[in-house]
Amino acid sequence: MSESMPPASSGDHRTVLLRGGEVHSPADPFATAMVVERGHVAWVGSEGAADAFASGVDEVVDLEGALVTPAFVDAHVHTTATGFALTGLDLSSAASLAEAAELIRAHAAARPEDRILIGHGWDASRWPERRPLTRAELDELTGGRPLYLTRIDVHSAVVTTALLDLVPGIRDLDGFHDGQRPLTGDAHHAVRAAAFAAVSPLQRTEAQRAARLRAASLGIGTLHECGGPQISSEDDFTGLLDLAREEGGPRVVGYWADLDVERARALGALGAAGDLFADGSLGSHTACLHEPYADHAGHSGSAHLDAATIALHVVACTEAGLQAGFHAIGDAAVTAVVEGVRAAAEKLGLARIRAARHRVEHVEMLTPETIAAFAELGLTASVQPAFDALWGGEEGMYADRLGAERARTLNPYAALLRAGVPLAFGSDSPVTPLDPWGTVRAAAFHRTPEHRISARAAFTAHTRGGWRAVGRDDAGTLVPGAPADYAVWRTEELVVQAPDDRVARWSTDPRSGTPGLPDLSPGVELPVCLRTVVYGQTVFVRPNE
Repeated sequence: MSESMPPASSGDHRTVLLRGGEVHSPADPFATAMVVERGHVAWVGSEGAADAFASGVDEVVDLEGALVTPAFVDAHVHTTATGFALTGLDLSSAASLAEAAELIRAHAAARPEDRILIGHGWDASRWPERRPLTRAELDELTGGRPLYLTRIDVHSAVVTTALLDLVPGIRDLDGFHDGQRPLTGDAHHAVRAAAFAAVSPLQRTEAQRAARLRAASLGIGTLHECGGPQISSEDDFTGLLDLAREEGGPRVVGYWADLDVERARALGALGAAGDLFADGSLGSHTACLHEPYADHAGHSGSAHLDAATIALHVVACTEAGLQAGFHAIGDAAVTAVVEGVRAAAEKLGLARIRAARHRVEHVEMLTPETIAAFAELGLTASVQPAFDALWGGEEGMYADRLGAERARTLNPYAALLRAGVPLAFGSDSPVTPLDPWGTVRAAAFHRTPEHRISARAAFTAHTRGGWRAVGRDDAGTLVPGAPADYAVWRTEELVVQAPDDRVARWSTDPRSGTPGLPDLSPGVELPVCLRTVVYGQTVFVRPNE
């Protein structure tokens, strides 16, 4: 039996009793049963009390000891690109230039009818050759066909000559390199637009369905789509929102990264936000830094927005009732965002800025001063713990780019929480895969120990935190009245984990009164999703379960 998503109408008004498992709920840390009615949680409690509901429901589900949790929210996703990575050319597993070349050659041979080849995920920093494929090599591997191949961070790409030929004037754009270096900046955005324009509507919809199905199969109930004119297209964005309304699966909240606030509103976006670039990425040497890169002397990245522009945008969004948001990774970019939002607060008043819940994506290079400013201004930090798992540590890419001392300051989740900064976790898929439990693990076992947070805090950031980031405080937990977004998991014994060795790291003592979570220690098998439900509708059931 293949995995599939039921239609959007399934389960609209059914009353369901789930019993015989473990229900992760702050309403009752020992709950074993839950009633769902008209798309909302109606009751949570003990097995004995569940008997009173059994005769009055449409369906009784025996959990057989499974764990029920709120569905995850992935707060930063590029859905169509994720689908292409799932269904197309994925180089994230390539351990060398030679392996990447063979994957490209095989993919091109297997897709003779495709007008354009699209791939993702190469990371030359992990290859022995320490360089990407050249244009001449790609031309040979593809037989001269158009190919668009993004680096893992999606901030640079290598392409074939046939794709360059589709973009008049490409060689005059900022970021064009005619040698071995990847395209960045305006040149990259131009070839990306040409590549996605060559994709058929059918290919695009198939990719979107594949991404939503993968999300549902991982217990993800909501995706924050981060689109924009430099990232995707208006048709891609509105098509995805329409698809999510029409078909069963995870709900999609749209952010459109555009300084044109009214255009974002017209497209159905919750905010003119998401990947509105204040800078680029560390991997591509385009994140904007106060001090130069350790491995690129004299180069400090690229600033795309200054504080004055940021202030104008925040004012416009706040007055329009939309969220503002920015992509900011380097410390100089984060400083510009803070200065801009503070200037907006001086114009409109701090209370209005805080109430708008503006957000910043990635926000990796923080200082105590910028963390305090985030707390003061009510900014949500939309972050990706898998970045640290992939690139952190003494030998990782961050240390290569910044030196070990600066690299150790990155992604300070504990300091953000201590300051009261709201966290929302995401993947930035396809930059890192959709993997919610792996994301929680990455935050709890951060490569820099002082930045670790408890599994409970990380889980909250990946569930309730995503809802709060879109302005909803009534969702993301399994309590009466909350939307019935939940996932059912096969897992081992539940534990309570603390991030500090000064207290008991692991405890199964029920007297703690804290709902347990799966053991997420490195090397331990992660939970397996058996069922995902969105607003009371089943959107995924694992085959043969």
